[in-house]
Amino acid sequence: MRPLLPLVVTAVLAVAGCTGTTTSNAEGTADGSALVLADPVEPTTLNPLLGYGREGVSKLYDGLVEHRADGSVRPQLAVDAPTPAADGLSWTVKLRDDVKFADGTTFGPEDVVATYRALLDPASGSTERAAYPELTGVTQLDVRTVRFTLARPWAAFPHMLVLGILPSEALGVPLRDVQPVGTGPYRLVDWRKGERMVLEANASYFGGEPQIRKLTVVFVPDDNTRAQRMQAGEFDGTVLPPRLAASFGTANGMRVVTHRSADLRAVTLPTGPVTGDAAIRMALNHAVNRKGMVDNLLGGKGTPVSTPVPDTLPEFVETAARFEHDKAQAELLLDQAGWVRGADGVRARNGVPARFTLMYPIGDVVRADLATAFAADAKAVGVDVQLAGLSWEAVTPRLGADALLHGGGTPFDPDLMTYGPLHTGNPWGYSNPQVDAALDTGRSQLDPAQRAAAYKQFQRAYEAAPGMVVLASVRHTYVMRENWIGYQEVVDPYAHGALSWGPWWNLEKWTPR
Repeated sequence: MRPLLPLVVTAVLAVAGCTGTTTSNAEGTADGSALVLADPVEPTTLNPLLGYGREGVSKLYDGLVEHRADGSVRPQLAVDAPTPAADGLSWTVKLRDDVKFADGTTFGPEDVVATYRALLDPASGSTERAAYPELTGVTQLDVRTVRFTLARPWAAFPHMLVLGILPSEALGVPLRDVQPVGTGPYRLVDWRKGERMVLEANASYFGGEPQIRKLTVVFVPDDNTRAQRMQAGEFDGTVLPPRLAASFGTANGMRVVTHRSADLRAVTLPTGPVTGDAAIRMALNHAVNRKGMVDNLLGGKGTPVSTPVPDTLPEFVETAARFEHDKAQAELLLDQAGWVRGADGVRARNGVPARFTLMYPIGDVVRADLATAFAADAKAVGVDVQLAGLSWEAVTPRLGADALLHGGGTPFDPDLMTYGPLHTGNPWGYSNPQVDAALDTGRSQLDPAQRAAAYKQFQRAYEAAPGMVVLASVRHTYVMRENWIGYQEVVDPYAHGALSWGPWWNLEKWTPR
């Protein structure tokens, strides 16, 4: 599973080489009933219990609730919004009775119970279990009702009920062997791993059969390659960093749009003699030029951010908790802590050079650019940052030792983007009792005012002893060919693409022009 918190892909829908709004690429259709998109990230699985569609948009599955465009939740497989008990230790959900899975079998409470019990069962091997730390059980109350029980109140729990529901009959085999059958608007018809995936509309979808009846997703990891193939007219859309998207104009029926997002980018600072040092951490937060990164690397498509709560959650933001770009202050902090410059300009203390490795996923232009700029700012104050572009397979084992140009975040609830990355137990070893206490309060309080106060306290505690260098929230830029009606702007989470958020989040509701 990729680490969660501040950073990942930027998105863009685009097509070049078109001559009119009814023109399509080689795999599309002139009537607009098919769409071909390119995505940098291929799913490793199509099983919700192994991480597929964890933000609630997956095309193949539905959750008990879904996220609205404004980040709130509304019933999906549920009839009404989940109802908490007075003590906050359980939530009750009433279910629809008019839903079928794509294979024709009927959806019911037994499927919800089986899915969530598989999530909770250590023997099943669900990778999503850690994301539900407070969930202790689920039971069927009657033919249309289920109840979830919690170890302690968890205000953000309704947002976790976007988990895709699997048929109970499918869960008698290892999770890796479960077939991708859901209640969603599309069904899988072909998956050539490493190349493409083809989905077709689910004719029995309870929300109505989608008018875009065929969706082909081509997987192209490298940003530059994807941009070139876009220019060649191979796709109806793709995802690109802002500086590559800028090369696509509005000619030939195309439209450029930009989404705000809770997609934060940050540099993790694992526990160790250099990145775990309090003075190094504080100095780097002052040394980095966040505004310069946004203006020069993101083309203004972003916002400088100092703490892990973005402005997409304004009621939770502590505006006073921020780090000013101040090179002199960074130098002073390092001097006072005994980090002395050597002849080569690199500081050292007790024979240990102020040097560390910063990883970023190879092929990701935005992360590479940000990593390069961060290294330059660090060098200016005497800290040597060695860059390493690696595959995710190589990155994951090194999270506790080397820094990462990290990405993540959701616009749905601050608990979902702060607890995992910064509460004690995170992959990089950061531990702060004041941060822990504020995050625990924010998680367990159901009162909105008390929650807002807790997250502002969290940011003040974090500012006093940061565990990473948060850089910016990245806006997602899309170029869309205007052959369809139904696009609706949303505030994107970190995860976005052809099978997730971005312009395609409500694809099942689009209609051809």
